[in-house]
Amino acid sequence: MIQRRLAPLLTLVALSACNEDSPAGEALSVPSGREISLIEVISNAPGNEGATARFRFLAPGLSPDEVESTVADMQALCDAYALPRIEGMVPAPQQIVISLSAEPVPFGAAAPDVVQFFEIYRPEAGACIWEPF
Repeated sequence: MIQRRLAPLLTLVALSACNEDSPAGEALSVPSGREISLIEVISNAPGNEGATARFRFLAPGLSPDEVESTVADMQALCDAYALPRIEGMVPAPQQIVISLSAEPVPFGAAAPDVVQFFEIYRPEAGACIWEPF
């Protein structure tokens, strides 16, 4: 009986743990040197492959011609930032989505005038493996 009561609490603790290290707004380092900060982490909206952890980052001044330079940044954000933070998430994410946005946009909202890039990764053997859309 006690175990059933504790299970939801332990799940809530595990899910909230991913935001403890770097609160939203804290500047993060990426290979391009671009100024990047965390907007939010969303882990309660399933993706195509099941449980998905979405790490949404703000990249002020991001422009459409920066696709190539953001590839290394998003890989670095997945490997060094997102991957360690999915440990203990319940259910365990099958995918990690990294997004960069020139301006804050509410999750799921259409914003055709705001530059945004998205990449999907599969966590595997301690690394982020890029997955085509």
